[in-house]
Amino acid sequence: MGELSEQRWSVLSERGCEAIGLTYADALELMHRLSREKVSGLCVITNDAARRAALTENSPTGQLQPNGTRPKDRKP
Repeated sequence: MGELSEQRWSVLSERGCEAIGLTYADALELMHRLSREKVSGLCVITNDAARRAALTENSPTGQLQPNGTRPKDRKP
């Protein structure tokens, strides 16, 4: 279970990279929470794959918070 307990996992959705640098258990927990919020296209992948996907799709990976999560959308 070595790799599963390392912070090398990311969660992606139709919105882009939801979080990076999670343990696999934390990634599954986030994925289930987002699923309850009706977010589509969820998957758990490695951080390296998430970074490559973000570069390919021009996603705003620079906007991830230090803990690897996306900032909440602010409503005016």
